[in-house]
Amino acid sequence: MDKDFSELIEYLDEKFVAVDKKFEEMKYDFNELQTSVDAYAKKADNYFQEMVMLAHKVDRHEKWMHQLADKLGVKLEY
Repeated sequence: MDKDFSELIEYLDEKFVAVDKKFEEMKYDFNELQTSVDAYAKKADNYFQEMVMLAHKVDRHEKWMHQLADKLGVKLEY
């Protein structure tokens, strides 16, 4: 039972090389996707921080308007 498996080994080796190449391509694609998601998350975080700051600014302006209206004796209606 001394058979030569060199053809089978060569065939399987080619298949494993092909699988390795596909895996490397997927790894590269995944890294690109992860980089894109990270960039989007950073932009979203910056946007939300800006919105919080803008909301505080609007609240501050509204408070000042109420203070001015009280001093001038004007009733503000919504």
